[in-house]
Amino acid sequence: MHQRISLLALFSTADAPHFGSRRFLQALRFVVTSAPALLQGKGSRDFGFKVVCPGPDFAMLAKAVLSLGLWLQFAAGQNTPERGPQPSTSNSEGDLLFLLDSSGSVSYYEFSRVKEFMWDLVQPFTFGPRDVQTSIIHISTTPTMEFPFDRYLSSGTLQQAIRNTQQLMGDTNTGKALSYAKEKFFSDEAGARPDVPKVLVWVTDGFSTDDISEPMQLLKDMGVTVFIVSTGRGNYLELSAAASQPPEKHLHFVDVDDLPIITKELRDAILDVIQANRLHAVDITSSSFRLMWPKLLSQETGYYTLEYAPLDDLARKRTKQVSGAHTSLMLSNLAPETTYEVALIPESNVHYFPPQTTRVTTLPEETSPAQVLISESGPYSFHVSWAPTLDSVIGYQILYGPLPGNSVKLLEVDGEHNSTVVENLAPNTTYLVTVTAVYKSGKEKSLSAKACTQEEGSKVRHLRFEDMGPNTLKASWDSADGKVLGYRVRCRRQTGPSSVISVSPQIRSVVLTDLASGTTNKVCVKPMYKNQPGKRLCRMVHMQPDAQGYKHRQRA
Repeated sequence: MHQRISLLALFSTADAPHFGSRRFLQALRFVVTSAPALLQGKGSRDFGFKVVCPGPDFAMLAKAVLSLGLWLQFAAGQNTPERGPQPSTSNSEGDLLFLLDSSGSVSYYEFSRVKEFMWDLVQPFTFGPRDVQTSIIHISTTPTMEFPFDRYLSSGTLQQAIRNTQQLMGDTNTGKALSYAKEKFFSDEAGARPDVPKVLVWVTDGFSTDDISEPMQLLKDMGVTVFIVSTGRGNYLELSAAASQPPEKHLHFVDVDDLPIITKELRDAILDVIQANRLHAVDITSSSFRLMWPKLLSQETGYYTLEYAPLDDLARKRTKQVSGAHTSLMLSNLAPETTYEVALIPESNVHYFPPQTTRVTTLPEETSPAQVLISESGPYSFHVSWAPTLDSVIGYQILYGPLPGNSVKLLEVDGEHNSTVVENLAPNTTYLVTVTAVYKSGKEKSLSAKACTQEEGSKVRHLRFEDMGPNTLKASWDSADGKVLGYRVRCRRQTGPSSVISVSPQIRSVVLTDLASGTTNKVCVKPMYKNQPGKRLCRMVHMQPDAQGYKHRQRA
């Protein structure tokens, strides 16, 4: 049996542009299929270490990691995916909904690439009232359904419908779109079916203007399997909580240009849900899993009996009964790393249905902290967060001190919280941060990370624009404080590709071209320092139609 190796590095959210490309982050998190021999002899430790702030030798490290990623793909036989027709996939039945970021935070180029990805993902499926049905909901100021589930029931018509999908712009109200999706997923008017698996694929650039946690949890509680593809710099802790469990299977971080890399893996994971016409388990954790099965009975015709027990101790069998209207059930309070024998027995007063059985293995017991994230770094403070939060932890100790040096300070946080702000720090300094979980049993587990404070006043001031003629603007700014090594100017065009311009510290203006009339474009300027980038300053620039000039407004 093949096993999976996952390489993950955590960095300050302000650092990604300093690396040159999000492909580096993707390479670090690249998951490969490898022979079991690669995993032999791999033990585990209670103390881990993850670098979150690059040092002087980072360029060499980046090249090494990228090379390692390519070697792992080659060793596993995972070459760059080929585009074109894929083998047809039948015997699948489910309602597949794409939650598509159609807001103004996404460029025209990125929107087009995501549409290509959507079609590549569903191309092999068979569409029809007894097969797969697909729909799209736009994330914008007001959520909109592009077409109902049952409108396009052939590959040709669906492909054309996806190509014709237009970006709506507006705000990124993802929470509102999720609530809207909950209504449509179970609506006859939207063409949804009541007795088939439900799958949500959310493609996001990582930005949302409203809360997503509550509406997303409601969807999952109703049996929807949630996959998330982040093409931007989304919050890993937030998105891993939003996706179905485990996140390694349901959450992907990838550059928009590299979406084809994850297409097959994501399609196979979706097929695990919609191809399972028998009893199967989803949302598997260390202590629970959700059982799902096809609809065989109704409220009037019978009920289901579920029996489950550890495979090595079948005498500990437990039994649950649910009405014939149910097609799923969550089993909890299970032992970690244990294989369970599960039987579904339909009890019908009309027809005989044979029992269905399956075996499900729970995940290893969760430990905390498993991830430490440094964010919101400033000259005198930064934010530390960790995951997961467990009932077995009574509190956390956060030790931090400058590197090099022997000065260490302590913060204590209760076990119900998973973040804190470290304050009263020195500017432009590297700190070692260690988060230690103290368990009720007395056991402790620690995880460390490096974090860097920014230089004092490390933000560009007074970003302004000057009309230079048709489709052209001059962006100017005042210098940032400290020893600036240069400035990086990013222009996200509403239509056309994004661009990045790097200039020397003496230059404080650039000319931006190809800004189409009537479009809204985002311009950001960020100072670059030796250890890390400074804070960016962004403005939204609207190009008025014809010769009316432009107007701009600030956006964080």
